[in-house]
Amino acid sequence: MHEPRPPVLKFLASAPRGLSDLLARELAACGARELRERSTGVAFTGSLESAYRACLWARTANRVFLELGAFEARDAQEFYAAVRAIDWSAHLAPGATLACDFSGRHPAITHTHFGALKLKDGIVDALREASGSRPDVALERPGVRVHAHARGAHVTLAIDLAGESLHRRGYRGAAGEAPLKENVAAGLLLRAGWESLAAQGAEFLDPLCGSGTLVIEAALIAGDRAPGLTREYFGFLGWRGHDAPLWENLRAEALARARAGEASSASVRGRDRDSHAIRTARENAARAGVGARVQLEVGALADAAPLAAGRRPDGFGLLATNPPYGVRLEDHARARAIHRELGAVLRARFAGWSAAVLTGAPELGMELGLRAYRTHTLWNGSIECRLLRIEVGPESERQPGTLGKGAAHLKDNAGARMFANRLAKNLKRLRAWATRSAVSCYRLYDADMPEYAFAIDLYRTTDPEEDWLCVQEYAAPVEIEREAVQRRRGEVLASLAGVTGVPPERTRARTRRRTPRGEQYGKLAERERFHVVAEGGLRFRVNFDDYLDTGLFLDHRLTRARLRDAARGGSFLNLFAYTGTATVYAAAGGASASISVDLSRTYLEWAQQNLALNGFAATAHSFVQADCREWLAGAAERPARFDLIFLDPPTFSNSKRMEGVLDVARDHAQLIDACMRLLAPGGLLVFSTNAQRFRLASELAGRYSVADVSAATLPEDFARNPRIHRCYEIRAPAAA
Repeated sequence: MHEPRPPVLKFLASAPRGLSDLLARELAACGARELRERSTGVAFTGSLESAYRACLWARTANRVFLELGAFEARDAQEFYAAVRAIDWSAHLAPGATLACDFSGRHPAITHTHFGALKLKDGIVDALREASGSRPDVALERPGVRVHAHARGAHVTLAIDLAGESLHRRGYRGAAGEAPLKENVAAGLLLRAGWESLAAQGAEFLDPLCGSGTLVIEAALIAGDRAPGLTREYFGFLGWRGHDAPLWENLRAEALARARAGEASSASVRGRDRDSHAIRTARENAARAGVGARVQLEVGALADAAPLAAGRRPDGFGLLATNPPYGVRLEDHARARAIHRELGAVLRARFAGWSAAVLTGAPELGMELGLRAYRTHTLWNGSIECRLLRIEVGPESERQPGTLGKGAAHLKDNAGARMFANRLAKNLKRLRAWATRSAVSCYRLYDADMPEYAFAIDLYRTTDPEEDWLCVQEYAAPVEIEREAVQRRRGEVLASLAGVTGVPPERTRARTRRRTPRGEQYGKLAERERFHVVAEGGLRFRVNFDDYLDTGLFLDHRLTRARLRDAARGGSFLNLFAYTGTATVYAAAGGASASISVDLSRTYLEWAQQNLALNGFAATAHSFVQADCREWLAGAAERPARFDLIFLDPPTFSNSKRMEGVLDVARDHAQLIDACMRLLAPGGLLVFSTNAQRFRLASELAGRYSVADVSAATLPEDFARNPRIHRCYEIRAPAAA
């Protein structure tokens, strides 16, 4: 009798943008069939074995999804009903943990986290009805992760067999700033032909290796070692359909191939001038199982060279690296110097070699003084990068900085002159207003011209008294050409010093972009360098380096002043307190006591420092680290009442330390009701939000006396953007 053929299943493997063709090639080697490339992945059919092989061997993959089914759902209720109709007991065993994701665009489910919650509700309710028990939710490494993707009303459900992104091989410890993802590093090497070179015994070198990601991925490829071999967790291990014997056989096969690959004669080396980075790289290599086959050494870029003569034939190697490209403006000059030095080293010592240089700032590639014969676009996370492939030799040489010199004269372009004229007009008008109003920190420019989509804030610090610029670039739509975005950015940055007189070393540039899946902006640096600025006769600590925001929201200047006027003699509650600026204003207005609540210990410590900076006694003002929603629920049972409450929640938050998600558009009425229960008779609640297109729930006007003071709290420097925030003063209705 013939053994039954395994069922043909539908899968989708995702990959970083720019690597789908490489992933398709890898999937074909894993036994996948009917491959269809997409911009960020490959759809395919095959057996469970082909999917397991993809999880184990696909070096460029992010995730592998097993399709469970597809359906039409016009709204959230139909989506919930369709999810609940599936037999989830076939996928989740009793006691298994669950996580849910939702992506895509749906006509009714406009928030991905709301979609994920409805997905979770459908699964949990179906299992509770079938078995009487429900699975626990685990955000990190769940037993089963279920993914829903919407294209209009069409929804596809899938099991995430990877469980977490496959770029997490399991070998990397703490990473540095903007680390190169492992699967992007592997894609770079495959694109550069390292697989073929390694099979011939070629030499590999990364002279700026940092924590060693490129070196380790090169060693894995050279040694035919599966990238998933060191991973302890996959999403299918807790799935009820998991075929454990099949998986163990595939792992045993991969181990045998890795042992055979130890005979490879390819040489893999990395060097970096930072001894701490080299120690980290060695630790990472050991965890990856390639510690014995890589050479990692401390050394300057200027001393990088091929191995000693006679060890390898001339012109038989690949130099691949990801040099720094200046995430912050002040790093750009250093990044340009490193690119120039790298180009000089390549031209002097690596003739005949191939080079692969990945840069997130394409203009820096011109500093190499070498012409790339192929340029590829790929993404490292949200950073669009260029991979420059170079055959090093006299025919590829050119004058370093050919386009870099042009960049230095961007301020002379017609567009730059137009931007500079607008900025100068704004500065003249606002500087006079700021002087009259005793305002030392203000918004100078806010996308006044749509093609220059920047927000520029000027801060005057005290001790020493000097001006700083905080430049935030609004991320451009994907349809805008990258080159145009970079040119306009260059024109703006080249114009600032001449118009404002603020030198580049006191200018900080950021990009404010929509984060995926509601993720929060993380800490950008660890400099811990604070400055002091003055506002309204008070002093505040600001930070220009470590966070996207400085610690002082300039659009709330008038709101804070109103809080000071209303605080005299009363108790004050500051919810979502951030750095406590509103608390300082209330204390300055004569508040008898205050409580500031925030989930972040860092911000609460910052708030306490702001209070101390202004000489207010800490005994009257307390600080509570808590989820404001949970704190409000508990406070409702206590007798404390407040004369003045400031409620300024984030537009959206899904902090890992917080239960569920906060969506101010959905949750503001519940928050306001909870605050009103804590308000003393005759007290005032000030509610503010920066949510775009915000509409206050209509039922609130029926319960309370509500005054929209948005226009009255809009400062002069934000007049061009009346939607910067909405602000309401809310009181209990007068007794009949």
